[in-house]
Amino acid sequence: MVDSQDLLQHPRRNLGNRYRSSAQKFANLAQKDPTRAKENYAWAEQNARQAILHDFTDERNWRCLAELKVANQDGDGLHAVLEDVFSILGRDPEHLEQLKGVDFLAVGRELLEAAFARDPLDPDSWWKLISQHETNDKTSPFTITLTEFSERCKRLDFRDQRANIVFGRRIERIRLSGKENLFIELARHLLAHRPNNHELWMEMGRLHERREEIDDAWSCYDHVQQLRPHLDVRDQFLSRLKGNMDGAEETPWSGPSVTHRNAFLESMEALTKRVSNTVEVQVEVKEEKETIIDIHPDKVRLDELMDGGDLQQAFFLARRLVANGEEWAENILEDIQKKM
Repeated sequence: MVDSQDLLQHPRRNLGNRYRSSAQKFANLAQKDPTRAKENYAWAEQNARQAILHDFTDERNWRCLAELKVANQDGDGLHAVLEDVFSILGRDPEHLEQLKGVDFLAVGRELLEAAFARDPLDPDSWWKLISQHETNDKTSPFTITLTEFSERCKRLDFRDQRANIVFGRRIERIRLSGKENLFIELARHLLAHRPNNHELWMEMGRLHERREEIDDAWSCYDHVQQLRPHLDVRDQFLSRLKGNMDGAEETPWSGPSVTHRNAFLESMEALTKRVSNTVEVQVEVKEEKETIIDIHPDKVRLDELMDGGDLQQAFFLARRLVANGEEWAENILEDIQKKM
């Protein structure tokens, strides 16, 4: 069964094109027949939104909706469109600052084009900006170095699944260029914000396996199998390792040490704290010692994180507890996964 996350992970450009074409037809009808303009513009917007729903990575779909907002003199609606685009682009503070005190009907589309010029949704167009800088090509004023991109990623918010997908495709271009260490560093930032991106965990596992980084490969495959139990990639990985050891005298490898697993999960948990929502609340403790129930401190912390909406940090904490044999955390981990 294909879930909504998988559908979003793989945008369907043909459906996006079809709905955008329908939106443009209704917009043309609205201009030709003023008596039915309101009705036709409503249908045009509905189709434009469907185009974005099916393929949010096609900038033409966003332009189409923005043009309809201007045609309808809907400044607030255009503001909402821009905010949505900036969420996909990682909620860059510099982008969000541009939305303050703006006449959106006057300059909204200009802001949209500037955002796409600097941050193309298409990964190949984005990589072209990187390549132009490396070859000293002055064609675009928005060229950027990988170092600048890396530093920028560390201040962005990738909790929006669409942002995770867009930036995931960008760092895939980095991996293909041979910069594997940078890919791993940035992939961990993306996964800290959205731990249920099983496809990125899978890609990380394959890379670590090719590099013969066995413990890290197992940890990544383990996350995939935790998120998608029907994908038994961790078990297959162990089988491959045992197959390679047939006839050897070494003790069969059965998984990384608890120390390594703890260190890996703690490092991921630390990355999530940069986008934490949780505000620590001082709770007044009453002198009713006879009614006090002994609660595991990590259980209290998990409850705080979940109540505060910090599912990412809660996920890695729960995974670490389970890795350490805390069976009570397994049900909490399942609950976190359902909410992510």
